[in-house]
Amino acid sequence: MLDLHTHSSASDGADAPRELVRQAKERGLKGIALTDHDTCAGLEEAFAAGLELGLWVLPGVELSAEWGDEDVHILGYWISASHRELSDLMLKLRADRASRMARIVGRLRELGLTISLSEVSAQSDGDGYSLGRPHIARALVARGYVRSMSEAFDLYLERGRPAYVPRYKLSPQEAIGAIVRSGGVAVWAHPGHLASQLLLPMVQAGLAGMEVYHPQHDTRQEQALLRLAKYYELVVTAGSDAHSAAALGAKRASLDTWYQLWSCR
Repeated sequence: MLDLHTHSSASDGADAPRELVRQAKERGLKGIALTDHDTCAGLEEAFAAGLELGLWVLPGVELSAEWGDEDVHILGYWISASHRELSDLMLKLRADRASRMARIVGRLRELGLTISLSEVSAQSDGDGYSLGRPHIARALVARGYVRSMSEAFDLYLERGRPAYVPRYKLSPQEAIGAIVRSGGVAVWAHPGHLASQLLLPMVQAGLAGMEVYHPQHDTRQEQALLRLAKYYELVVTAGSDAHSAAALGAKRASLDTWYQLWSCR
């Protein structure tokens, strides 16, 4: 009934927050969590649409952290966007994101792929600080340099590819701490193969849940993550990680999950 991991055009999603809520209602969902990358800019519009259309909207965010050379994404639910520490951290992450986008565009130009930041910005309805690599990928597709977003990542934008630029290194523990101190609940998004290595220090930092059900996880991974979640007494969550309304509801959580997360506050 619930999709607890969605993205709007306030970060790197394709649809405006209102449209995301409308589509969720149309697909029979009871509620969604809007978890844009490093920003809460879309929450007000999503709340208003949810009230109008009768859909629950859980306030969230997805913070981008790193462990070694691995990306670790932490979902924060019921966060307070006005909390000083969390808002300052999100501002820092977005400023780094904007600088990173400019450097990636510069590297692409050196490779002969002449796109501009304005072309990248045209792929987003949000502010320049909310741009991400998907926006660059869309600009490359629009220019005809690649046939698809996945090809853009495979050839140029993924870690180890010629236009990749590292981002600000935020540790998972720092991300969890900022979420918890803001009054929120921290959940590890799509942990995949990293869970067995990194879960204990994250639990010690205040992690309350783990996204077991995600489109990137196969059945074997889900079963392994489910065992770990049970062992560490974590809330088991599910989300589509939808970056467009078409992907909404691919993985769904129950109302029990909503209440379990609420009880962790």
